[in-house]
Amino acid sequence: MKKINWTRKLTSRKLWTAVASFASMMIVAAGGAESTAAQVTALIMAGATVVAYIIGEGLTDAANAGWEGKEDVDIE
Repeated sequence: MKKINWTRKLTSRKLWTAVASFASMMIVAAGGAESTAAQVTALIMAGATVVAYIIGEGLTDAANAGWEGKEDVDIE
């Protein structure tokens, strides 16, 4: 079974664009206003930017500390 690279998935612009598009289309299909759909889309994309930044900074910090994601690291 292939392991999923969640870091890569969560920082994908394509994923967040698809999520935002789906949410906005669901709002419009359910009878919501287009302005509401646009606001929800903007919030999702802003959240995606924050998620990508946090993950990217974490990876940078881990690389600078010399950590390579080894399972045998003891954290106390």
